[in-house]
Amino acid sequence: MFAPVFSAYAEDAISVAAAYRGDLWRNVQGGVRKGGRYFDDFVARADVDMDKAVGLAGGTFSVTVLNNNGAHFSDTFVGAAQVISNTETTSAFRLYEAWYDQHLLDDRLSVRVGLYDLNSEFDAIEPAGLFVNSSHGIGPDFSQSGQAGPSIFPVTSLAARVHWHVTDSLLLRLAVLDGVPGDPAHPKRTAIKLGKGDGALIAGEAEMQFLGSTIALGAWGYTAAFDDLAAVDPLTGLPIKRGDNRGAYVEADRRIMEGDEEGEGLSVFARFGVAEGRINTFGSYVGAGAVYDGIVRDTSVGFAVASAATGKTYRQVVAAEKRETILEATMRTQITPWLALQPDVQYIINPSADPTLRNALAVGLRFEISGAASF
Repeated sequence: MFAPVFSAYAEDAISVAAAYRGDLWRNVQGGVRKGGRYFDDFVARADVDMDKAVGLAGGTFSVTVLNNNGAHFSDTFVGAAQVISNTETTSAFRLYEAWYDQHLLDDRLSVRVGLYDLNSEFDAIEPAGLFVNSSHGIGPDFSQSGQAGPSIFPVTSLAARVHWHVTDSLLLRLAVLDGVPGDPAHPKRTAIKLGKGDGALIAGEAEMQFLGSTIALGAWGYTAAFDDLAAVDPLTGLPIKRGDNRGAYVEADRRIMEGDEEGEGLSVFARFGVAEGRINTFGSYVGAGAVYDGIVRDTSVGFAVASAATGKTYRQVVAAEKRETILEATMRTQITPWLALQPDVQYIINPSADPTLRNALAVGLRFEISGAASF
């Protein structure tokens, strides 16, 4: 999620970076009601090159903290299930990530252990990172899953992750994570709580470079059992427990045109994912978009669509519409090396697939202040 801020470090033992993002949003039409909110987040990260620091070749230790001044906007004003802003969450200061990564076999193998954001590497499409709606960071078929969501922003869990560069064009990823990030009873705390019945989340992904495109195939599943949305045990009157809370996705992106200036060009992306509809609200999702970098100096513009389809069981239980679809247009300009501005417009069709809500129009402005240093 924060990769653009932390991508360029000097060759020193310790690298630090920080960014402050502020979002001003207003729902101007439809949804639950008109109105607006301001919310922000601050993220700081420190990486230690263990080779330069203590002579441990191939090792990196990383710590990231977050501070969010949260405000409810998507649910309070828009009624959207796909969160309008990818920084929208409850107010809290959190230890976000704390992991050790070891590279082996001439950097073809990487093993990482600790508090880990699954979405920092899994289900992440590079050009989609321009967009503000949360569905372009990780598909809602995946982000909705589990008791408290998977190990993603803003709460992560203990994990072990392996990367293996099989060839220069094929990368395999596998991660095993605590099935319930943090402590749902105390959502503002950073907690490692391997509770009974939490189970594990297992995720795998194959990323390939093929004919100029990046293609990823991913699958995930929980070892714990979850309530069926509709089926009830006739003896106990309680929901039937299901052990098939899993899903899969495929995504691709490609640079299809290069401009006259360095870094200028047009990229496109698409994603499709599915989840078990008898357990989860959304049974499938499709998203796509286009991004033009360098339309003017240090400016990127993009248009994207995010459409989440409710599962058949959920529609039967709550009489919901078939899908929620969000159209997004955005433009990000790097005003100075440390300041960026990004106006954003989103049109929400069938908010939360709720037939009682009218289509909504939300407009927002994000600013970001960032910096990095090393020593």
